[in-house]
Amino acid sequence: MPTTPTASTAPTAHAPVAPDNLAPPGAPTPPSARTHHPLARLPHAPPHPLRHTATVLPVVLLLALLALPVPAGDGSGGTPADAFSALVVGCALVHVVRSARRPLTRSAAVVLGLPVVGIAAAACSSSSAATGITGAARYFQVFVLVPAAVLVLIRDARQFRVLAWAFVGLALFQGALGVHQNLTGTGASYMGADIRAVGTFGPSDVMGMATVVSYGLIASLALAFRPHAPRQRAAALTCAGLLTVPLALSFSRGAWIATVAACGVVLLLAGVRHALRAALVATAAGVVLVAGLGLGSQLLQDRLTSITDVTDAPDQSVTDRYAMWAASVDMWRDHPVTGVGLKGFPEHRDSHASLALSSGSDTAGAGAEFRRQPLLSPHNMYLLVLSEQGLIGLLTLAGGWLALLVCALRGWARVRVRRGHAGDGPGGARLDCALAACGLLVWQLVDFMYADIGGPSTVLTAVALGGCAWWALRGRGEHEGGADGMACAAGASCATGSAYEGNSAYGSGSSYETDASRPVAGAR
Repeated sequence: MPTTPTASTAPTAHAPVAPDNLAPPGAPTPPSARTHHPLARLPHAPPHPLRHTATVLPVVLLLALLALPVPAGDGSGGTPADAFSALVVGCALVHVVRSARRPLTRSAAVVLGLPVVGIAAAACSSSSAATGITGAARYFQVFVLVPAAVLVLIRDARQFRVLAWAFVGLALFQGALGVHQNLTGTGASYMGADIRAVGTFGPSDVMGMATVVSYGLIASLALAFRPHAPRQRAAALTCAGLLTVPLALSFSRGAWIATVAACGVVLLLAGVRHALRAALVATAAGVVLVAGLGLGSQLLQDRLTSITDVTDAPDQSVTDRYAMWAASVDMWRDHPVTGVGLKGFPEHRDSHASLALSSGSDTAGAGAEFRRQPLLSPHNMYLLVLSEQGLIGLLTLAGGWLALLVCALRGWARVRVRRGHAGDGPGGARLDCALAACGLLVWQLVDFMYADIGGPSTVLTAVALGGCAWWALRGRGEHEGGADGMACAAGASCATGSAYEGNSAYGSGSSYETDASRPVAGAR
């Protein structure tokens, strides 16, 4: 008598019949018989914005500390930002340990580690062990440790933009304070009047506010070229226009020249049409403000004119620079390989300088008393490195900067190619990051011809180099992230069949895999 199949024996769609050729007990399960946990197929909720930017927050806090007033003095002592930079390096080490991944690519390790050779050799040539150690620590902080830490803590384009906007915010704060100093006569002394905008850096670091404002202006100009972000474009262009005022009131000719060069590079990389349009707008605005409305003091006009009169009728500051530049070259001729040693320029300055060199520069105003500040550097980073570190230091340090610029331009070229062939895909959406990195590098390399490291704003240079190093030295895949990389990541997930198989942003999917003794419906 035939039996009627019951519910427990009848085949259903949810309980497929096991095949006859089951593997014996204890045999390894083939990959096709492995199943994923049902929760593995559920979509993950997007991370909180604050959590996404958590790793870059220490760098943002480091920039915020630069808004604190600098104690009165010669500016040679440490600052809270310098102390906090050590904490930023520690945060980068913790991030590397927790992520269990290689922190730097091979190219990044070579470029950032190359200056160590010249610095170590120059430290051994210093007049004393203490001087060599303190000088080496400063160079390692500015050109090796802090840039490497910033490179590690920035993970994608979104975090890079957070850092760029932090530059803009700091520049707006320092610039507003500088404009207030000029209008109320509470700035640093310039030509007998306390009208020079210096922000919170004081008269001992007149280049501090000019550097901050220049960084912010270049970053805001680059951020204006982010595709499909009209609000960001309007805000960035507004910030760039506002920051031109405190930059002019800083009376820093070197910062003016470097900013014009960097902004020109940014506009040319963005497109010739944008460059021509910006040149016309800037020319028209200058004619209206200066000629039409009569804006611009006579002191500002004289300062602009003095840029072209540095050879015919140089002022005392230009004469001092020429004398110190010549002294730097003489020091290098006496010690061509390793230089006179770190922090050795002041000790050898008088024996190599001409009689045209003055005893120092006068500083006053901005809440500080009058004091004679000694000339401790040639105000040219390349000549300072050449005189103190010799050819080894110049080739390793300046060679690393040049390598950064070349790699950054190569990254811009890749973005430009993707944007031209694939519309506004992930490559074109990161155009603003490429422009910011290239612009900041160009500004720094040009400004180093008129300035060097020193003062409270030096740590800002280290942060900028680290941000540029992220764009220049990270692998191509590291640039995919945030909102720009989501489409690319989704496409890769569809190509592999599962968004959570293998290594992903949420970790390996192997923790959800279980060995099944028999295949189930839908398993591949």
